[in-house]
Amino acid sequence: MKKAKLVPVRNIVIEDKFWGKFQKLVKEEVLEYQWKAMNDQIEGAEKSHCLANFRIAAGEEEGDFYGAAFQDSDLAKWIEAAAYISSIQPNEGLKQKIDEAVTLIEKTQQPDGYFNTYFILKAPDEKFQNLCEGHELYTLGHMIEAAVACYEVLGDKRLLRVVCKMADLVYDTFGDAENKRYGVPGHQEIELALVKLYEVTGKKEYLELAKYFIDARGQKDYFRQELEKNEGRRIFPEFYDYRPEYSQSHLPVREQKTAEGHAVRAVYMYSAMADLAYEYQDEELFLACGRLWNNIVKKRMYITGGIGSSGILERFTTDYDLPNAYNYAETCASVGLALFGRRMTQITRNAQYYDVVERALYNTVLAGMAMDGKSFFYVNPLEVWPPSCIERTSKEHVKSIRQKWFSVACCPSNIARTLGSLGQYIYCAEGSTVYVNIYIGNEAEIPLDKGHISVHMQSQMPWRGHVVLEVQENSGAESLALRIPEYALNYQITINDKACDFNEENGYAIVKNIESGQQIIIDYEMLPQYVYANPNVREDEGKVCMMYGPLVYALEEQDNQENLQSYYIKTDVAPEKIWSEDLFGGSYVLQAEAKRIQNGSWKGEELYSTFKPKYEDTKITAIPYAFWCNRVPGEMLVWIKEWMQ
Repeated sequence: MKKAKLVPVRNIVIEDKFWGKFQKLVKEEVLEYQWKAMNDQIEGAEKSHCLANFRIAAGEEEGDFYGAAFQDSDLAKWIEAAAYISSIQPNEGLKQKIDEAVTLIEKTQQPDGYFNTYFILKAPDEKFQNLCEGHELYTLGHMIEAAVACYEVLGDKRLLRVVCKMADLVYDTFGDAENKRYGVPGHQEIELALVKLYEVTGKKEYLELAKYFIDARGQKDYFRQELEKNEGRRIFPEFYDYRPEYSQSHLPVREQKTAEGHAVRAVYMYSAMADLAYEYQDEELFLACGRLWNNIVKKRMYITGGIGSSGILERFTTDYDLPNAYNYAETCASVGLALFGRRMTQITRNAQYYDVVERALYNTVLAGMAMDGKSFFYVNPLEVWPPSCIERTSKEHVKSIRQKWFSVACCPSNIARTLGSLGQYIYCAEGSTVYVNIYIGNEAEIPLDKGHISVHMQSQMPWRGHVVLEVQENSGAESLALRIPEYALNYQITINDKACDFNEENGYAIVKNIESGQQIIIDYEMLPQYVYANPNVREDEGKVCMMYGPLVYALEEQDNQENLQSYYIKTDVAPEKIWSEDLFGGSYVLQAEAKRIQNGSWKGEELYSTFKPKYEDTKITAIPYAFWCNRVPGEMLVWIKEWMQ
């Protein structure tokens, strides 16, 4: 089992008309906004208290802890995002904030290495006693990822020293040895972070600890025993009726066949499983990764790349249960799905995983943040009727507008760190082959086993399948593997204006004899398409949605009329794409022929009637799902009923 290596973030500069504006937004608006939110300086936003918790724990302020047990992780992901963005363009103000945050974390660390503001301030006698709910290990995982980013991108070791000291404490506490005790994280994240920590420090104990946490999960009914020992005390009310499936502890991981429980926990764990399968050459573990991936993408994933269909416990339910109006599809879950798919591609060098990675990034991840960077979706429905999004109902988790902040604010900083590290999704390299996985304009220096290759890519995605890849310098690459997207038609390659023959392998076009100075042009056609769901997805039976390239499209009330459910799309005529320069900085909208219940054709105010309504011809206009709710609030609909008469 081999694994293609990612290209370090600092080696890639995004120069892309589409994605570049989102990285610029993170740099110029999002990080400052989120820093203010964590300092409770955003009027009308949910209280965070995140930075205040650290200042209190550090002895700089007086007060009590406020927030969720994992509140510290918001700062960790912010630091990680800020480190990535600092590699793009140094910013003294941003660097000062990173320094301030790291200094606060240093001051909270206790002599044995422990740091976590919730337990230091609120429950000092309960450290490592409630792994099911306490999230100490989850929070440490995000702190480790932040520390690795600071070290790799900025060369700053301070946070790395802090997290290593606590990771050593965790290693000395948990394990199979007689002087250690059994325990696994309630919320997975530390497992994949420990692999990263091993990669930068070379310390084998961190890899062993990650393996222990994965191997031990599901071996004992640990969490139920832990909760019973706590004599009815709960941090979160939902844990009064805890079930092992919720935290993927119902079976040993190698025996799991379906994606169960909390969606974010699941995909973070699967990502770590893929890492460890490679590190230990564990074929059985990797087979489990493949089974779980297939179950998600073939039976439990939304067309937008969203996962987790239940608002209760933010979880997977059962195969093909994909409701549109009251689903969850947490933004963090799509981030985790992209992380999982990237790892599967690294190990298999198979492009199929990137069809899903790309879908998640272009749709759910982008939809999670407004285009001004100052409001966010936690939940990503595929249908919204604003008057029905009522608190204390089955749809109370669905919001018809993005929120300024959340009491549980995991998603905003997760979006920021994903956009900040976007370069790591573009390439990976194994031996003398460079894999180009997603066409995002950039300039990159890609290290190889022997030598390196420097490239400059220009891309017109997602609006046109045209990519120019210039090989500026090559001292080690013998071949390029260029992903052929699932939606690409008539995929063609030319090198220095001459047609290039290529072999297709695992979804890649393999181009050999790579030389400095070559200009490689990739062209493929993209057409607006109607897409149908598997008939077992009962919610989507008799409906279609529209896609263009990787983009899912949605109707909004603003472009159509109220009651979007009254439309029936006519699929005998292909959708028409129309360029709008003023919409979202330039975007294609899709127009399609449709039928609609005729205004006034329903007689009187009867709720039910034997009267058959009349229909009239009309047109509908759809915009990219990623951009919905960026103008005025209103209805939104992805799956549209098909006109069958």
